[in-house]
Amino acid sequence: MINKTRVLCATAVLFPLLVNAGTTQDVGHSVSDKVIEKQRAALAANTQGKGYGPQSPRDIDSIQGNNKRIFSEAPDYTEMNLCNIHFHKNAEHKGGEFTKYAGNGDGHGYQSGYQYTGKLSKKELTPLNNEVGDSKHASLHPGDTIEVHYVHSTAKVSPGATLGACLSEANSNPQLRVETQVFVLVNDSKAMSFMKLTKLGIKNGLNQALNIPSNTGEPVEYEGSTTGPGYNEKASPLQVSWSVRPNVMKVDINTVGEWLKGNAFDEDHAHGVRNLVVNPDLLSGSD
Repeated sequence: MINKTRVLCATAVLFPLLVNAGTTQDVGHSVSDKVIEKQRAALAANTQGKGYGPQSPRDIDSIQGNNKRIFSEAPDYTEMNLCNIHFHKNAEHKGGEFTKYAGNGDGHGYQSGYQYTGKLSKKELTPLNNEVGDSKHASLHPGDTIEVHYVHSTAKVSPGATLGACLSEANSNPQLRVETQVFVLVNDSKAMSFMKLTKLGIKNGLNQALNIPSNTGEPVEYEGSTTGPGYNEKASPLQVSWSVRPNVMKVDINTVGEWLKGNAFDEDHAHGVRNLVVNPDLLSGSD
């Protein structure tokens, strides 16, 4: 009983110092539910009976779907070449520790998606004196959630900008795999460095991101597609094997800003998110 009392007292003292993550999101116009419903209806109409394969993103806590298009699962990422790294503001996938809906956003993929559901300290949420990843859509702030995509290809390619870096003249139809990690941005130099998390190198003769997290839960693997808001009303024809880690890792926002100032992928801001795919006919099922 004494130990329990101490725990309760410590929690009572700590609680005022903790706040919900995601409270520093850029606030802008949010479209109505009807806009999202119309986009989903268009996606259904534009894909019905046309033979498209399973789509992404999805709820990783519920791997159920009716799409029977079959393609071979890509090899383990350690057997493929890393070809691109980019990230989206807010998680495109839903599940694990990122289930808080950010809202409908602007209807074009910005200010939507899913956010970290955990708590952050006021210190971790200390505002910056500078802009990080500033663009016409939004900038990044402590407390924001990002979903990072480490894209891999079976083609003989080197890391570069866009999905085009994953294709080659000799192989325009490689197998693709995306290793996915969701991060929450904190103003804390003791948090993980994004520069370290995106460090590139050669391992066993292959281009690799050397420090992809391995301690954020067993990845949920499923067959899907490429993502991005450009596919809100049409299907992606590309086949992708996904590995999505369910737990969120804290990363120092200042190191994200440093990476955006210069990287091998010409990335300088966060991408928008595709609407979560909920149509069972566009989702792969469990084996």
